[in-house]
Amino acid sequence: MRGRTIKLSAARRLVGDLMRFSIGVPRVTVQRQMNLAPLQEARMAQPSKPSWTVLFLKGYALLSQETPDLRRAYVKFPRPQLYEYPESVASIAHEREYDGERIVLLSSIKAPERRPIAEIEALIQAVRSRPVLEIKEFRRALKFARAPAPLRWLLMWLGLNIGRQRARRFGTFQLSVYSGLGAESLNPLSPLTTIFNYGPISADGSVTVRIHYDHRVMDGANVARALERFEKILNGEVASEVRNIASQGARAPDTSSSGAAA
Repeated sequence: MRGRTIKLSAARRLVGDLMRFSIGVPRVTVQRQMNLAPLQEARMAQPSKPSWTVLFLKGYALLSQETPDLRRAYVKFPRPQLYEYPESVASIAHEREYDGERIVLLSSIKAPERRPIAEIEALIQAVRSRPVLEIKEFRRALKFARAPAPLRWLLMWLGLNIGRQRARRFGTFQLSVYSGLGAESLNPLSPLTTIFNYGPISADGSVTVRIHYDHRVMDGANVARALERFEKILNGEVASEVRNIASQGARAPDTSSSGAAA
């Protein structure tokens, strides 16, 4: 059957490169059925409801703050070892339209555990609504994807395996969800230590939450305990902040440097 060839766009090459390095990560999944009724109630009481993405992101950052395993990475340079970061850098997947194609691009937020919910919301909204080439991280990623493949692979390997560079280039954890479309991913791939996601959230606040982790860095029992603590953080610290969100004054976000890390 005769079809047609379609040239790989820069964005598709970028996804391919990320998968090239993700496929070698020995990833295991642990999931927990959570009841987020207290957080659901706090959210519904707000005139302007914060997105679930923001609430989970803030909660996971708080969890990472008290769970060092979630801030560690397996790196290979100059020898195989674990590298621990003092704070988190969140990597967030966004679907955008560019040159007539729906593409996935990543943005990052440094130290979300120290940012108010309203500020995180503003940062995410900015990268979802502004033109693609106005976002520094998107523009840089698309330019990088146009470089020759051997150069891209070398630079990505170095970025993922030099501890001081890794968080700044890629983040410490990733969030990617489709629950807004009524679906959930069972086996997402990422070169990072953890990628977490959640399914559709029911009216009573029940939801399935998964952490997909690099087994070279941590073990399943630690992840199971982290998920239990994650539920308590969401219904505790995060819900409490949501109740007080009307009195928070978010700082004006600088989206051009939101992903910068030391």
